Formats: sequence, C-alpha cells, structure tokens
Amino acid sequence: MTTVNTELQNRVTDLSQANNDMNNLLAGTSIGTIIVDHKLRILRFTPQITKVINLIPTDIGRPVGHIVSNLLGYDHLVEDIKEVLDSLTSKDVEVQTKNGAWYLLRIRPYRTLENVIQGAVATFTDITEIKQAKEILKESEAMRRLAVIVRDSSDIITLQDLKGNILAWNPKAESRYGWSEAKVLTMNVTTMIPENKREEEFAKLNKLIGAEILEPYQTQRLTMDGRVVEVGLTATALINETGEVYAIATTEREIKSENTETKIQA
Repeated sequence: MTTVNTELQNRVTDLSQANNDMNNLLAGTSIGTIIVDHKLRILRFTPQITKVINLIPTDIGRPVGHIVSNLLGYDHLVEDIKEVLDSLTSKDVEVQTKNGAWYLLRIRPYRTLENVIQGAVATFTDITEIKQAKEILKESEAMRRLAVIVRDSSDIITLQDLKGNILAWNPKAESRYGWSEAKVLTMNVTTMIPENKREEEFAKLNKLIGAEILEPYQTQRLTMDGRVVEVGLTATALINETGEVYAIATTEREIKSENTETKIQA
C-alpha cells in the first residue's frame, strides 16, 4: 500500500512539475497564444495575447466570440476557428492592431498526444518589422526604377530646394548645360537663368511653393559657356507627408530653331 501511495504521489508531483513547466513556457514566449475547445470556450492563453485581444484570467471558460479584440478590420476570428475545426487544416491570416502593429495569425487544430482533436490553437506572431522591411524594399525598388528612368531620360531633369539650390540633375542636363554634377550641386539655379528672366522665374517659383499647379511654359537657360538656350519647362512641386512643399522638380526640353541659341557677350 505504501508503494502505491508513493507511486501516486510521484505521479502527482510529476504532473504538477509538468504544469509548472508549461505555464512558465507559455508565459515566457513572445508569441501570443490562445487555446479554445470545440465550443470555442477559452481554455488557456499567454500574456502576449493581451496586446491583440483584451483578455484577463477570469475570461477562462468564456466563449472567444464574447471577447473584444484590438484588431483593425478583422472580425471573423470565430468563423476562421470553426473553419479550421471543420477542415482540420491550418489557416494563416495577416492582421493589424489598432495601434499599427502587424501579426501573423495562425489557427490550427489542437491535438492531444493521442491525436484527438480537442479544440483549436490560435497564435499571433509579431511581423511588424518584417512588414516594414517589405515596404522599404518596395519603396527602394520603386526608387531604383525611377532613378533609371531619370538617368536615361532624353529630357533635362533637375531638382532644387525652395531657395533654388540645385540638389540633383540627370546626365542629359550635364551634357546640355555643361556643368558636371559635382559642380552643379554647389550652384543656385539663378546662375542658369538670364537676368531678364529671373523676376518671372521667381514669381512662378512662389506659385509652386504655394502649391499652385503651373502649366508648362517656355523660358530660357544659360549654359556653362554663356549660351542662351530656349526650353519648354514643366515644374512640379514635391510635397511631403504633412502636405508641405519641400522641393521643385523640373523637366526641360530644348526648343530648337535657327535663331534660338545666342551667346551672352562679355
């Protein structure tokens, strides 16, 4: 009898230790997890789940559909869990919380060691950094394609700040106007505008800064060796996330005729 009691006590001790190990494992994981039974009543959850679903210890035993979530635009957790229980196949969904964090929601059947389905497990893995990295890569790829277009354009393309300082221009601008890119980045656009055109150009610049849209117009530019070139110019205001104009991009196309290019006399 003593042997039986000792064996029983050892089993209880082992079970208690296993439960403690499981609780500590669940509490220490960074993945939000919620386990429900066949009736979708909450059996267990990890602390991390509270970032996604508003759960407290007394919610154990409540239907998961009665719990308020912090998810944005996703309100069919119950339907998805039912689908997994009916099909016995996993389901993955990317979801976002109201504070902007992204999670991979993975729902799968909850199997016992005897391979009996007793409910479902839903895990929420934070993928915010992965989503941000994908967006950065997507933007970088878009910028790379844009850079190729600008580089290979047959039009003159320039970028200047609101004071007229030249920030960038493409190879076509360099070949037509004569200044190297290294040199032009130290210049102001006024260097390239004939004196009799400056007032008109400044007036148009102020309109762009005021977020007005300008129709393409004809004007003049100076080359490094002093020649005057007639160009058709399209100017576009670049606007940041707060709606403020921060730079001006221009596309210039030379207008060629027999008498459009002259040279300023010293």
